[in-house]
Amino acid sequence: MNTELTDTAASTEALYATPLSDEQRLRFWPQYFGTIPQWITLEPRIFAWMDRLCDSYRGGVWRFHILSNGGAFMAPESEVDSNESWRLFNPMNGNGAEMSAEAAGIAACLLAYSHHASRTESDAMTAHFYRLRDYALSHAECSAIMHIID
Repeated sequence: MNTELTDTAASTEALYATPLSDEQRLRFWPQYFGTIPQWITLEPRIFAWMDRLCDSYRGGVWRFHILSNGGAFMAPESEVDSNESWRLFNPMNGNGAEMSAEAAGIAACLLAYSHHASRTESDAMTAHFYRLRDYALSHAECSAIMHIID
Protein backbone atom coordinates (compact mmCIF):
# COMPACT_ATOMS: atom_id res chain seq x y z
CA MET A 1 0.00 0.00 0.00
CA ASN A 2 1.27 3.46 -0.87
CA THR A 3 1.51 5.33 2.45
CA GLU A 4 1.99 8.67 0.70
CA LEU A 5 -1.48 8.41 -0.83
CA THR A 6 -2.94 7.18 2.46
CA ASP A 7 -1.37 10.07 4.39
CA THR A 8 -2.65 12.58 1.81
CA ALA A 9 -6.15 11.14 1.94
CA ALA A 10 -6.15 11.20 5.74
CA SER A 11 -4.95 14.79 5.85
CA THR A 12 -7.82 15.98 3.64
CA GLU A 13 -10.52 14.34 5.78
CA ALA A 14 -12.23 16.73 8.17
CA LEU A 15 -11.49 15.93 11.79
CA TYR A 16 -14.44 15.86 14.15
CA ALA A 17 -15.06 15.39 17.86
CA THR A 18 -17.69 13.14 19.38
CA PRO A 19 -18.77 13.74 22.98
CA LEU A 20 -18.93 10.62 25.14
CA SER A 21 -21.98 9.64 27.13
CA ASP A 22 -21.85 9.58 30.91
CA GLU A 23 -21.65 5.79 30.78
CA GLN A 24 -18.55 5.91 28.57
CA ARG A 25 -16.72 8.32 30.88
CA LEU A 26 -15.55 5.57 33.25
CA ARG A 27 -13.50 3.92 30.50
CA PHE A 28 -12.13 7.16 28.97
CA TRP A 29 -8.76 7.46 30.75
CA PRO A 30 -7.73 3.80 30.79
CA GLN A 31 -8.99 3.21 27.24
CA TYR A 32 -7.27 6.16 25.56
CA PHE A 33 -4.32 6.83 27.89
CA GLY A 34 -3.84 3.57 29.81
CA THR A 35 -0.50 2.72 28.18
CA ILE A 36 1.02 6.09 29.08
CA PRO A 37 3.16 6.31 32.23
CA GLN A 38 1.43 8.18 35.07
CA TRP A 39 -1.75 8.59 32.99
CA ILE A 40 -3.78 8.81 36.18
CA THR A 41 -2.31 12.28 36.86
CA LEU A 42 -3.53 13.76 33.55
CA GLU A 43 -7.04 14.76 34.62
CA PRO A 44 -5.99 16.74 37.72
CA ARG A 45 -3.18 18.36 35.71
CA ILE A 46 -5.69 19.51 33.09
CA PHE A 47 -7.84 20.99 35.86
CA ALA A 48 -4.74 22.74 37.23
CA TRP A 49 -3.94 24.20 33.80
CA MET A 50 -7.47 25.56 33.47
CA ASP A 51 -7.22 27.05 36.95
CA ARG A 52 -3.92 28.69 36.01
CA LEU A 53 -5.22 30.02 32.66
CA CYS A 54 -8.72 31.19 33.61
CA ASP A 55 -9.39 33.45 36.60
CA SER A 56 -13.11 32.71 36.51
CA TYR A 57 -12.70 28.92 36.46
CA ARG A 58 -14.16 27.37 39.61
CA GLY A 59 -14.24 23.69 38.75
CA GLY A 60 -17.29 21.89 37.50
CA VAL A 61 -18.33 19.11 35.16
CA TRP A 62 -16.19 18.37 32.12
CA ARG A 63 -17.26 16.60 28.90
CA PHE A 64 -15.03 13.95 27.36
CA HIS A 65 -14.58 13.83 23.59
CA ILE A 66 -12.96 11.40 21.18
CA LEU A 67 -11.55 12.54 17.84
CA SER A 68 -11.95 10.91 14.46
CA ASN A 69 -8.14 10.62 14.25
CA GLY A 70 -7.89 8.57 17.45
CA GLY A 71 -7.26 11.50 19.77
CA ALA A 72 -9.20 12.46 22.87
CA PHE A 73 -9.71 15.51 25.08
CA MET A 74 -11.95 16.99 27.74
CA ALA A 75 -13.61 20.39 28.02
CA PRO A 76 -15.56 22.12 30.77
CA GLU A 77 -19.32 22.37 30.46
CA SER A 78 -20.73 25.88 30.41
CA GLU A 79 -22.91 26.42 33.44
CA VAL A 80 -25.50 28.82 32.08
CA ASP A 81 -25.23 29.17 28.34
CA SER A 82 -23.55 27.01 25.72
CA ASN A 83 -22.34 30.22 24.04
CA GLU A 84 -20.60 31.40 27.21
CA SER A 85 -17.12 32.80 26.55
CA TRP A 86 -14.11 31.86 28.60
CA ARG A 87 -11.30 34.38 29.04
CA LEU A 88 -7.90 32.69 29.25
CA PHE A 89 -4.51 34.26 29.89
CA ASN A 90 -1.21 32.40 29.80
CA PRO A 91 1.28 34.18 32.09
CA MET A 92 4.13 32.14 30.58
CA ASN A 93 3.76 33.75 27.15
CA GLY A 94 1.72 36.87 27.97
CA ASN A 95 -1.07 35.92 25.57
CA GLY A 96 -4.76 36.07 26.28
CA ALA A 97 -7.84 35.06 24.31
CA GLU A 98 -11.59 34.71 24.67
CA MET A 99 -13.02 31.39 23.52
CA SER A 100 -15.70 28.74 23.91
CA ALA A 101 -15.58 26.11 26.62
CA GLU A 102 -14.50 23.51 24.05
CA ALA A 103 -11.60 25.66 22.83
CA ALA A 104 -10.56 26.38 26.43
CA GLY A 105 -10.54 22.65 27.17
CA ILE A 106 -8.48 21.98 24.05
CA ALA A 107 -5.92 24.61 25.11
CA ALA A 108 -5.67 23.22 28.65
CA CYS A 109 -5.35 19.65 27.34
CA LEU A 110 -2.69 20.60 24.80
CA LEU A 111 -0.57 22.22 27.50
CA ALA A 112 -1.04 19.26 29.84
CA TYR A 113 -0.31 16.74 27.07
CA SER A 114 2.84 18.58 26.00
CA HIS A 115 4.23 18.75 29.52
CA HIS A 116 3.27 15.15 30.27
CA ALA A 117 4.97 13.95 27.07
CA SER A 118 8.14 15.83 28.05
CA ARG A 119 8.03 14.58 31.62
CA THR A 120 7.44 10.92 30.76
CA GLU A 121 9.20 10.81 27.37
CA SER A 122 6.21 8.79 26.18
CA ASP A 123 5.79 8.44 22.42
CA ALA A 124 2.12 7.56 22.99
CA MET A 125 1.57 10.83 24.89
CA THR A 126 3.35 12.75 22.14
CA ALA A 127 1.01 11.11 19.61
CA HIS A 128 -2.01 12.24 21.67
CA PHE A 129 -0.66 15.79 21.67
CA TYR A 130 -0.31 15.82 17.88
CA ARG A 131 -3.75 14.29 17.30
CA LEU A 132 -5.33 17.00 19.42
CA ARG A 133 -3.16 19.69 17.86
CA ASP A 134 -4.31 18.58 14.40
CA TYR A 135 -7.90 18.98 15.57
CA ALA A 136 -7.08 22.38 17.07
CA LEU A 137 -5.53 23.51 13.77
CA SER A 138 -8.82 22.77 12.02
CA HIS A 139 -10.97 24.25 14.81
CA ALA A 140 -12.95 27.46 14.23
CA GLU A 141 -11.09 28.99 17.20
CA CYS A 142 -7.63 27.87 16.11
CA SER A 143 -6.10 31.32 16.46
CA ALA A 144 -7.26 31.75 20.06
CA ILE A 145 -6.10 28.25 21.04
CA MET A 146 -2.67 28.76 19.46
CA HIS A 147 -2.26 32.14 21.20
CA ILE A 148 -2.71 30.42 24.55
CA ILE A 149 -0.41 27.46 23.91
CA ASP A 150 2.28 29.33 21.95
